[in-house]
Amino acid sequence: MKCPRCQFETVSSSRFCPQCGTNIAPLGDDALSVTRSMTGASGVHLPGHLVGGRYTILSVLGRGGMGVVYKAEDTKLRRMVALKFLPAEIGLDLEAKKRLVREAQAAAILDHPNICPVYEVDESGGEMFLAMAFIEGRSLRDRIAEGPLSLVEVLNISAQVGEGLKAAHEKGVIHRDIKPANIMLSREGQVRIMDFGLASLEGGADLTRPQTVLGTPAYMSPEQVRGEKTDLRTDIWSFGCTLFEMATGRRPFVGEHGRALSNEILGEAPPSPSSLRAGLPAGLEEVILKCLQKKAADRFPDFESLLVALRGESLRRPNIEEGGTPLPASVPSVAVLPFADMSPAKDQDYFGEGLAEELIHALARLQGIKVVARTSAFAMKGLKLDAREIGSMLGVGAILEGSVRKSGTRLRVTVQLIDTGSGLQIWSERYDREERDVFDIQDEISLSIVEHLEVALKAGEKTALRRRGTADPEAYDLYLKGLYFMARPSPENAQKALEFHRLALQRDPNFALAHAGVASVLFFLGNASLAPPAEIFPKSRAAAERALALDPDLGEALAILAALEFWFEWNWDAAEKSFRRLLALHPGDASARGVYTWLLMATGRKAESLAEIKKALTSDPLMPLLYAYSIGLHWIAGFPDEALAEFARVQQIEPNFGLAHFQAGHAYLLKGLFDEAIATLQKARRLFAPPGWAEASLVIANVWKGDRETAERIVAEMLEARKTIPVSAMSLAHGLSALGRLDEAFAWVDVAVRERDSEAVVTAAFADILLPELAADPRFAAFVDRLGLPR
Repeated sequence: MKCPRCQFETVSSSRFCPQCGTNIAPLGDDALSVTRSMTGASGVHLPGHLVGGRYTILSVLGRGGMGVVYKAEDTKLRRMVALKFLPAEIGLDLEAKKRLVREAQAAAILDHPNICPVYEVDESGGEMFLAMAFIEGRSLRDRIAEGPLSLVEVLNISAQVGEGLKAAHEKGVIHRDIKPANIMLSREGQVRIMDFGLASLEGGADLTRPQTVLGTPAYMSPEQVRGEKTDLRTDIWSFGCTLFEMATGRRPFVGEHGRALSNEILGEAPPSPSSLRAGLPAGLEEVILKCLQKKAADRFPDFESLLVALRGESLRRPNIEEGGTPLPASVPSVAVLPFADMSPAKDQDYFGEGLAEELIHALARLQGIKVVARTSAFAMKGLKLDAREIGSMLGVGAILEGSVRKSGTRLRVTVQLIDTGSGLQIWSERYDREERDVFDIQDEISLSIVEHLEVALKAGEKTALRRRGTADPEAYDLYLKGLYFMARPSPENAQKALEFHRLALQRDPNFALAHAGVASVLFFLGNASLAPPAEIFPKSRAAAERALALDPDLGEALAILAALEFWFEWNWDAAEKSFRRLLALHPGDASARGVYTWLLMATGRKAESLAEIKKALTSDPLMPLLYAYSIGLHWIAGFPDEALAEFARVQQIEPNFGLAHFQAGHAYLLKGLFDEAIATLQKARRLFAPPGWAEASLVIANVWKGDRETAERIVAEMLEARKTIPVSAMSLAHGLSALGRLDEAFAWVDVAVRERDSEAVVTAAFADILLPELAADPRFAAFVDRLGLPR
């Protein structure tokens, strides 16, 4: 029998089409055969309606083939719940009611953090419903629709789903409808498997009739499509489909109609995941394709073996070559993770992050320990990975994790230091103090880490650990709020960060870290062309100098000073000295080392630049900005293939990092891949790049492709935009020179010099390969001389 709506070939016992949910038979006693989303009756339970004498309906959460789900309040236990009712059109179906009970039974015997708990099954007004935990978050389907998942997200979610299904299988429960829509992601990073409506229970009566197709077509295993008896390996297939979709953004089988989809599942191999997303680890592709073997016997035999494969070393870390001299294996290493907010109001996230960041800075001052930089450590936030997995991803022997809870002026901080090799706890402590004692807590935690990791302190390092920026807890709290917003850079957040740092300084004018915070925000605004550099950078320098007057070894202020001397003042010798001093005092400052690589590149030391970026990535292996730097440095040095390899690696970590796309577009351009270059630069333009950067590169790409008309149009748009926003003057020079309009280009070069445009600093390093017309003009040599750079 064919569905009248989508023409999917269904078996005669089906009442609803498994493909689109259309009702294809009158109500009777036949088996239900769909869990695919379809519209149920609306308005059955309005907000405020009391169900079962205890549940007050609040709102509709969603509708699907097996139920309408409402958010409700349990008035007896004072908690939020989700209530799932059978849709009106199938509410009279005896089999549907049995399946609802089956879902309750299946979930009730499963007590696992990755499975949504079901509290009860009941009937109200002739309607059956399930009461289950309310998950504050979104479905995996919604997350996939937002854009590519990072490799860390893929592995984290898949590990949690795998653990949940492993637990279900050990209890004799097979889900049989695993798909992104049935996986919920909480705001805290917890994954919950939902909807056990099609589950088969070991020892229970099977509600599946012979030759009845059950499941969601795009995720069905071949044996499900054929209507055969299934076992746990059907969940492994559906898990593979879900993992494929997380990794690539599309389903492995995409037939538009039922028969075409079934034929794909039964007879066609899925596309290679790496052909759809560059840079996927080979090990991850192997796992996905093994899950999607047509014969059940060729798949993983169980989730235990699948999880072992998912946790393999080759899947965990980007392939980074170690730069420089690696630390001896005997040197202790640690990652400090952001502390979880356990406060009732959930308003202390900034405090948990700030406390962790201050510990990172304190420990990074020590010579005898490797401390993972903030970006990589904080990338673990919200991920439910165990210590061994985190250790593998970050390359450390220990992790420090903890939580904070504030109530009034009382502060509770719990911490534990965990060995990543064994997963065992090395040390733990709980601090119940007044908020004013936060500095003492930090000191005690730092010293305990040093003691338990057996770090040999050099002269003066113990004193350095206890260095305090302020004695005012409220000023410190305001400073931490500034750090929190600056860690999420945007024009709006930068202004909030600036305000909090200045409020901290109102309370303590001698708070060096807050002065450095002001300097950092002002530098960001100037460097991102969000404020005139010539106006904002001197203010940034003044704040940095004030911080250094208060604390001459303050790394945060030294980093800003060095960056200003390089990007704005073009004082190469002074910048070199500042960077060297900073890195001698704080060798683990990966961000500063990343900026230093551009100084080396601008002054013609290409090999040194590439060596330094590898060192930076060793300290901060998950920082997208460092990968973007590495991409740019490699194509400028004449290694576009290596640049694109770095681009593949950063897409494992953060697929939507705009600066990485901007730099990669040039690598494609140098390889003559004009369409790829244009597509990548257009994405960079959408994601983020300072005004004019991506546009100028698109002009060059279109000229090289032979599309001068498009190139001229983009330049015209840039010139018009310059009237209202700070479009980079050097970018205009790049675009105009690509069009051969050299007199206009050099006029804008002069403007760029006056405005201290940051792009001017590195133009000399790549002009000969990207802008040969500009580089060949005698006026360009004069420009390089004005900057004091080597030709």
